[in-house]
Amino acid sequence: MKKLVSICLALVLCAWAFAAPASAKKEKKTVTTVFVTDIECDHCVKKIMDNVPSLGKGIKDVRVDLPKKEVTVVYDASKNDDANIVEGFASLKVKAEPKKAGAEK
Repeated sequence: MKKLVSICLALVLCAWAFAAPASAKKEKKTVTTVFVTDIECDHCVKKIMDNVPSLGKGIKDVRVDLPKKEVTVVYDASKNDDANIVEGFASLKVKAEPKKAGAEK
């Protein structure tokens, strides 16, 4: 009987130990990246805003600054990354790259 209780306790502890990392993976990390683009007109802004899903999964917010030619994207890092978003811009025929830290135009 003691062996059966010990085995059950060991199984419960193992299940708990393996379940803990799964919950840690579910943590969402929100990232904000500013992309320098080649947009030139209101039509370009409309094209981006009308096709936000093309930028990939996990997009939370998109803001376009036409005078600066910048697009700020807020996204869930567990579902997307900068490289994928650049590909999304390319699918819209918009050239984009993440803005370098400290770079000003």
